[in-house]
Amino acid sequence: MLSHPLFAAATETARLHVSLWAWALLLGWFIGLILIDLLVLHREDHEPTLRSAIIQSLVWIGLAVALGGVIWAAYGSVAGGQYFSGYLIEKSLSVDNVFAWSVILTYFAVQKKYQFRVLYWGVFGALLMRAVFIFGGIALIDRFEPILIVFGAILLYSGGKLLFTPDAKEFDPGSNVALKWFQRIVPVTHRDHGNKFFTHENGRRVATMLLVALVAVEITDIIFAVDSVPAILAISRDPFIVFASNAAAILGLRSLYFVFEAIKDRFWLLNRALGILLMLVGVKMVLSPTTVFGRHWFGLEIPIIYSLLGIGVLVGGAIALSLLIPAPRKNADRTEDY
Repeated sequence: MLSHPLFAAATETARLHVSLWAWALLLGWFIGLILIDLLVLHREDHEPTLRSAIIQSLVWIGLAVALGGVIWAAYGSVAGGQYFSGYLIEKSLSVDNVFAWSVILTYFAVQKKYQFRVLYWGVFGALLMRAVFIFGGIALIDRFEPILIVFGAILLYSGGKLLFTPDAKEFDPGSNVALKWFQRIVPVTHRDHGNKFFTHENGRRVATMLLVALVAVEITDIIFAVDSVPAILAISRDPFIVFASNAAAILGLRSLYFVFEAIKDRFWLLNRALGILLMLVGVKMVLSPTTVFGRHWFGLEIPIIYSLLGIGVLVGGAIALSLLIPAPRKNADRTEDY
């Protein structure tokens, strides 16, 4: 029999005894990284090179791994395994979010040197919204465990969409109702005002297209949080672990965006792998409640080591196969025939 804590099955409902100072250190760590990123590394607006984006992405990944090592040392291998599983899931699912950002920034013609500013505040808002989703989701599960079946069904639906329609756009800025509503109630200028979110025209304060692009980025995060937060809650229901892994993955997305913007067409199998991942997590979530309306349910628990291995094999395999197997040619535009 395997007796190592990583192979323990009943793990995700366990809660850590985290002191207030540990929460303060965690929040201080993330806030410090955000300030360094804004005030030191990106104080001036500039267009990042692919090399600098790759280096920064590797640094963010290294910092996330270091945080996971601290959690592992402080709270044990089960907590550490949950952190790394949650980090891998969020990082993997964020790739789809990055593709949506590419659509948005292209649609609103945001200059490369100003894209970091939009994504910076977009990620900052994402952290706040994810915190609400995480604590709200955990509180809801604590009070009504059958909600896990609803969360699982959402993941199954989203995974099916990614698997069978991997090229479908998740967000269309031109037809999004929330974005149209925002532009109706907030006066917007279509002139170029550099890196400003607001300016003055004809004696009144108006929003720039940079702010509209930021609002679109925030809307996409709400859309993708519906998938990613339930997926992580299938791994752990401890708020400290879930928030730490989520925040660590999100903070590196800005640099990851500039990497994937350059090489996104190479990883054509990634969306299909993410679809399979979401569907597997959805099945686990549907089967995880112990009771449903007073009746015994499946109470499925999966050892954390198998979650880590499954995520790694799916995502790593998709990346490797995408590099080895050429993407199928899409229907070419027939403009040459005319």
